Amino acid sequence: MSRNYPKFTVTDKAANSIRRGHVWVYAEEIVDVSGNPENGGIVDVFSRKGSWLGAGFLSEHSKIRVRLLSRNTNDTFDRAFWERRIRYAIDYRRAVMGADFSACRLIFGEADGFPGLTADLFNDVVVTEVLSYGTDKIKNMLYSLLVEELARGGVNVRAVYERSDSPIREKEGLPAFCGYAEVGGQTKIPPEDDGRLVITENGIRYEINYITGQKTGFFLDQKYNRVAVARIAKGRHVLDCFTHTGAFALNAAAAGAAAVTAVDISDDAIALARKNAELNGLSDKIDFVRADVFEYLTELSKSRGAYDLIILDPPAFTKSNSTVKNALRGYREINRLAMKILPRGGFLATCSCSHFMTDALFREAIAGAASDAAVSLREVEGRRQSPDHPILWGVPETEYLKFYIFQVV
Repeated sequence: MSRNYPKFTVTDKAANSIRRGHVWVYAEEIVDVSGNPENGGIVDVFSRKGSWLGAGFLSEHSKIRVRLLSRNTNDTFDRAFWERRIRYAIDYRRAVMGADFSACRLIFGEADGFPGLTADLFNDVVVTEVLSYGTDKIKNMLYSLLVEELARGGVNVRAVYERSDSPIREKEGLPAFCGYAEVGGQTKIPPEDDGRLVITENGIRYEINYITGQKTGFFLDQKYNRVAVARIAKGRHVLDCFTHTGAFALNAAAAGAAAVTAVDISDDAIALARKNAELNGLSDKIDFVRADVFEYLTELSKSRGAYDLIILDPPAFTKSNSTVKNALRGYREINRLAMKILPRGGFLATCSCSHFMTDALFREAIAGAASDAAVSLREVEGRRQSPDHPILWGVPETEYLKFYIFQVV
């Protein structure tokens, strides 16, 4: 096989990982390099025995040294290649999201074959994040292709806003950047230029800000988990912990909950959640409390029965393997407190959004919490992130959200 790309030979461990479906090669797994590789350029990856394993972007400054793009020797990585890949990603979302397409994740990084790229659609605005050197080099072309593909489906994008300010950019040798992106040789800036717009999810309206809000402006991955909670909320007294935009609380209230309390430590989050309640005519059905959730639950846990449905949607307790043990204790404690509050027959919806807190570890934390609280759990259902955040088998990093509903028995 004749190839013109620089050649990277990797360890047997890396070769086996790629064959099982993973798309990353770490720096320490590279045993030989030939040719003249360019940072952000395409390189070929071979096994020690000379078998071609794939081609991908080189990131000279990252521990993830090569991010594979393809294991098809016929791919040439030209504009047509990226156009096809974007079309596949959009077609997939239209198929699995249906009427929910107007607010969904269009591109989920490696799961869609775009290393380090996130793209979310909010009505007619696309919000992106780029965390890979190679992808950063071609991002303006990708944005143009994305806008063109959306237009073919009837979505006329008025702006693409990039929020590439994660510390991971520094590890890639890239500067932080936030601002309206270039599309087709020009930068489209909406007249209002304040980042605010209103989206609809599950029939609930939210005011979001894609410039100042967390991540890309709204957490889309819990979309159908909110529906699952709403199904059991009618007539119940609901406590929504770490409410942020008020999403779980709003879904519960709209579904006919008897009463809803939404708690968050952030003044800004509480203000935003209140505004969203007003937007949906639900202000009189939700009480908003600014408090540290651990402290709030500790006080409530002194007696049972104040709530019969509790939702725990905390931020990630761990963002690395080194802090997993501490996170395990945190998840165990917060779930224990919730279980102490719930009466027999009450429901607990609980989740972890950290990849490093694996499903097995999270279940261990919940089981430990049940033992500590001296209760038994009946699993109602176990869920993951919504399908616009697809899980690519062989790449465990794409599976991060664990969501369970239990009944305390």
